[in-house]
Amino acid sequence: MPELPEVETVRQTLRRFILNRQIIGMDIYYPKMIESDIDDFYRLVNQHFIEVDRLGKYLIFILDDNAFISHLRMEGKYHIVESCEPITKHTHVSFHLDNGQDLRYLDTRKFGRMRLVDKDHYLEELPLSKLGKEPFDISTDELYDLLHRSSLSLKAALLNQNIMSGIGNIYANEICFAMHIDPRTKASRLSKKRCNELREVAIDILNRAIQQGGTTVSTFDSNGIHGLFQIELQVHGRDKCPECGSQIKKIYINQRGTYFCPTCQKRRY
Repeated sequence: MPELPEVETVRQTLRRFILNRQIIGMDIYYPKMIESDIDDFYRLVNQHFIEVDRLGKYLIFILDDNAFISHLRMEGKYHIVESCEPITKHTHVSFHLDNGQDLRYLDTRKFGRMRLVDKDHYLEELPLSKLGKEPFDISTDELYDLLHRSSLSLKAALLNQNIMSGIGNIYANEICFAMHIDPRTKASRLSKKRCNELREVAIDILNRAIQQGGTTVSTFDSNGIHGLFQIELQVHGRDKCPECGSQIKKIYINQRGTYFCPTCQKRRY
């Protein structure tokens, strides 16, 4: 699933292609993809893309009069193609632009969703209104309070988008490794000093991933841009610890594959 760095890469890429472009037509091939009333969603036709925003793992497309939220879920992708190109079986929504190109949404598993929202107050609408702050915006005191009200493990807390948004499985594993903390450690056991370290480590890892275009996995690409951060992954998907040479262990926390080094990441709490 694309996480914050991958979605940010998509956002930055799409801005170069679609800003100020007008939607002159639209085809919706899989109506369940649209959570809004379909007739309302078609009101986007004849409007221009003004901006592409992002919060956590959500994209927000802002147009003249409306905006819509898009969540890529597991395998969603946006492709810019010439309008004359054949529609593939995994294309579910196609926005026809005024320059002879299409913005097409493809999703092998059909899990992605789009929803029309108020362009001026979209942060106040669900699901965005329930999201926690991103690591870039949250203070140490806020993070400390949220973690100390939680009974979750650190790994599960990092995945909880209501606590802090944008972090998914890959980067949660990398953050725990960088902090030398066993991912099963109770999040509520972290001191304020460690919470500040957690925030700083998360910001550093996410920023470096954004600079590298994210992490390329089988379900992510951004119009031909392949993320290079996978070569910097220290623990996720690895066999040997880069620090001590121990065998990386894989367990499951909240049904998510969790990689950690049992030597470097001692369960101290």
